[in-house]
Amino acid sequence: MIDGLLAALAWFGQFSDPLAWLSVLAFSAGGVLSWRDSRFARPVTVAAWLLFAVFWLSVFHHFAFVQKSFIEGIGVLVAIPASIYAGLLLARGRDSLFVLSRAIAAMGIIFFPFETITALQEFLIESVTSQTAFLMELIGAEPTVVSGAMVPDGTYPAYQSTFWFADGGHTITYTILIACTGIGSMAIFGGLIAATSAPLSRKLRALAVSIPVIYALNLVRNVLIGLGFGLQKFHVFPDVVMGLFGASDPYKVSYFVVDRILAQSLSVLALVAITWVVVRELPEIMVVIEDALFMATGTEYDLQDALGTTVRADGGVADTDSSE
Repeated sequence: MIDGLLAALAWFGQFSDPLAWLSVLAFSAGGVLSWRDSRFARPVTVAAWLLFAVFWLSVFHHFAFVQKSFIEGIGVLVAIPASIYAGLLLARGRDSLFVLSRAIAAMGIIFFPFETITALQEFLIESVTSQTAFLMELIGAEPTVVSGAMVPDGTYPAYQSTFWFADGGHTITYTILIACTGIGSMAIFGGLIAATSAPLSRKLRALAVSIPVIYALNLVRNVLIGLGFGLQKFHVFPDVVMGLFGASDPYKVSYFVVDRILAQSLSVLALVAITWVVVRELPEIMVVIEDALFMATGTEYDLQDALGTTVRADGGVADTDSSE
């Protein structure tokens, strides 16, 4: 039965891209309708949240069983009921969720072109690869970059995006994919910032303290993973790690430790810190954070008082300093 369920989830994964675009279109339509105060804004946006839950279901198998990422797999499992719950709360009249809904539309508009348009994807991946190689060289490494098509299983596009390492008679490859470029995290912050009702000057400041930092930290992450895996610097507790990730190749131990455990955990901490800095520049985002906390705990939180601001239900700030 379990095998049949996993096979069904793997089959359903082929619909993830269409479902992603449909979700973005639905959220965008809901955003336009809410801006025009249309009575259809609520049902359309509620439908978008339900469609979003279906999208997350379609990518669960990929993150949990193909990528073998506990953090991302658990995140997807949380996102499915959370999306349904958000739709239910919006249907019941929680209008502040229109801000988060607009943010998701903006996130999709930023992210999915890079996910689905080959020319944009190739440019971003190869740019990040060359910059990662440059940083490796700065610390004394001599990386060899080859075409992704040269990877033994042949599953990657033929971009110049694969780091090739030799360990005795064994070759180790680390390929930069779209997920390794930081575009996902940058889209999240870009979408949140775009969705708020704030002056352009503060939006630009919020972008300036988030997007460049995310991009730079992601390059450091790629260097850490590339060298840590390629040079086998994290080969610790191999039996435990291989058992934990269901792997049989001992050369993958360093990858699982440095990427799936170390880098992803540090990424979560970094995103929390960046969020705090962005909130200081753009307190309107607190509406989204308060909604997220309410959905997670069932308790209303007043984060606005901590920063001495009053955020309206539409995401704007009331009674702010006139100099802004």
